Amino acid sequence: MEGAISVITGGTGGLGKEVARRFADRGHRLAITYLVPSEADEVEEQLGISEDRLFLKRVDCTDGAAVNAFIADTVARFGGINVLSCLIGGWAGGRDVDQTDDVRFDRMIDLNLRSSFNAARAALPHLRQAEWGRIIMIASRAAVEPPAGQAMYNVSKAGVIALARTIAEEVTDSPVTSNVILPSLIDTPAFRDVVPFANYVDWPTPGEIADVIDFLASPAASVINGAAVPVYGRV
Repeated sequence: MEGAISVITGGTGGLGKEVARRFADRGHRLAITYLVPSEADEVEEQLGISEDRLFLKRVDCTDGAAVNAFIADTVARFGGINVLSCLIGGWAGGRDVDQTDDVRFDRMIDLNLRSSFNAARAALPHLRQAEWGRIIMIASRAAVEPPAGQAMYNVSKAGVIALARTIAEEVTDSPVTSNVILPSLIDTPAFRDVVPFANYVDWPTPGEIADVIDFLASPAASVINGAAVPVYGRV
């Protein structure tokens, strides 16, 4: 893994920071998107790696042209891509289908599905040219066990599973694999704010999920392609 080139969209979030730390410890060169400058500063400080191994860029990953430019910049800087981790996502509150407005519909599709699609579309030609390549996306348990009252979150995350598995079928003639992680709830401050009285000890932590992503990103996981991996903890 030493010297691998890893792109992390959403690398300044609760999970993204843990994944970035794992990859940095393994000697990866990292290209990370962010939206909030203070979060980028925090990640840069926490990683503590040299500038020749870290490329941080402010990118709206729901904008295909912006993602294309970011991937092109990454390849120009590092010479290619080995790992793409699509970690952008969010929950915009719950609504039944007949109460879901267009704004909420678009927001969930953009944030959870379009961001991953844009990144994969831009990175795939470079992953195919690499000696080995990995794509890891983040969906949700809600995609396979959809609860009522959060229609578009469920649908957008189900789309991520379909996207990852479609890519897995399309890369069988290459050394690329595509897999997707299905968390339940993740023990982050943001989720604790949403569910303030839960038994947090049962939730998977960002570090535990990052360990799974770290394995899927490794050459050792070359036989795993098209998997939807549950990381539910004991929830």
